[in-house]
Amino acid sequence: MELKNKKLSRDEFLKIREEVLNQWPTGRDVDLEEAAQYLKSVPDYKNFCVKLKKAKDEGITLAQPRAGVALVDAHIELLKYLQNEGGADLLPSTIDSYTRQNRYSECEVGIEESKKAGRSMLNGFPAVNYGVKECRRVYESLELPLQARHGTPDSRLLSEIIHASGWTSNEGGGISYNIPYAKSVSVEKSLTDWQYCDRLVGIYEEMGIHINREPFGPLTGTLVPPSMSNAVAIIEGLLAAEQGVKNLTLGYGQCGNLIQDVAAIRALVEQAEEYFKEYGYDIELTTVFHQWMGGFPADESKAFGVICTGSAAAALAGATKVIVKTPHEAVGIPTKEANAAGIKATKQTLNLLRGQRLPLSKELKDEIELIKAETKCIIDEVLKLGKGDIAVGTVKAFEAGVLDIPFAPSRYNAGKMLPARDNNGAVRYLEFGNVPMNKEIRDYNRKLLEERAKYEGRDVSFQMVVDDIFAVGRGVLIGRPEK
Repeated sequence: MELKNKKLSRDEFLKIREEVLNQWPTGRDVDLEEAAQYLKSVPDYKNFCVKLKKAKDEGITLAQPRAGVALVDAHIELLKYLQNEGGADLLPSTIDSYTRQNRYSECEVGIEESKKAGRSMLNGFPAVNYGVKECRRVYESLELPLQARHGTPDSRLLSEIIHASGWTSNEGGGISYNIPYAKSVSVEKSLTDWQYCDRLVGIYEEMGIHINREPFGPLTGTLVPPSMSNAVAIIEGLLAAEQGVKNLTLGYGQCGNLIQDVAAIRALVEQAEEYFKEYGYDIELTTVFHQWMGGFPADESKAFGVICTGSAAAALAGATKVIVKTPHEAVGIPTKEANAAGIKATKQTLNLLRGQRLPLSKELKDEIELIKAETKCIIDEVLKLGKGDIAVGTVKAFEAGVLDIPFAPSRYNAGKMLPARDNNGAVRYLEFGNVPMNKEIRDYNRKLLEERAKYEGRDVSFQMVVDDIFAVGRGVLIGRPEK
């Protein structure tokens, strides 16, 4: 079927669905009508959409960790600990890497090895292998809304199972769960597969069931200019809305400059709402702010400093929720105690800043306008390449390097755009590659980087990029040359 940004008919969806549910034996246990009845029994306090809307209306920021292990009972124990001891507001189930690549046979091996070892030998929860019955057991054991967080280019079977199990949110999208995660999956295929995931949610919405969808905002999480991540978020939001999604959480990964981080979230909300209105989509829009996604200091006390800085930025930006990091970020998968400690530190910061917002100074207003102008340049060109069809345009935009995610593994990504920090730590475009910006924007980005170069007594160069990548792990935001 040729890719277009057009809602799948029910017949088209059901035809694809037969193939999807036969990918693995647990798929055959999913019954759409039975699943709908089960989802209707989900109480409001365990529904992602309801809890996010309440937080948005009250102007508070919710805290959500990442977490997932291989065995069901251990996974439940972990999530209960984060709920009861950590004080999480929303819960995840981070899915393992084999599931992300649809390698379910290897998940089976990982589950058996985990049973023998008495600890998780997978880096997440293999939801597809367990199927609806066990995933419902996870949901029923908890008192908070549950979301699948993963990184799966083809998330169709996973989506079927988790939604049928009462999990009322699914993270990802055809760009954000392909380009930063996979090497050889075409953009056309991942967009097509995620149309299915979004149409599934749309069908549930038609049945009176509210399910949240959340594109993955940070992308590679490494010096991604806000306009590039915002453009991707808006594109994925529009693609989801066309398939009938009504509840969207668009996100952004912390860059580190407070003005830019706050501006990015505010620009994202303003611009996304403009596009949804333009195309006639009625969307309940919320936002997610991801704490620092790059390298962390190994020292726990310093790591808490990074976590709290991200929490403050999320609160002052007015994000609906924040994704929490842990003080063990630099050393590997955290203990449940470390994960809970990250949530507690985050919530303490959020509580202290509740109700506070960064005032709209000239610097903040200018940054919002810059991000929106850059984002518009990108989306305009995507629409032009697709002759008005944003799905077709997205495929062509990656082919042309118009959409270009820094440091992504995908061979469908040009990799010509390079970012670096300016003298205040904001992320700017060092090399535009084929990313379309007008001369005024290009000159302004260059001017800011030249100001930093002059301050540091060196030329604007790729070395700035290298220095910036490692800076936070070394305890600073900007990678200054050693003197």
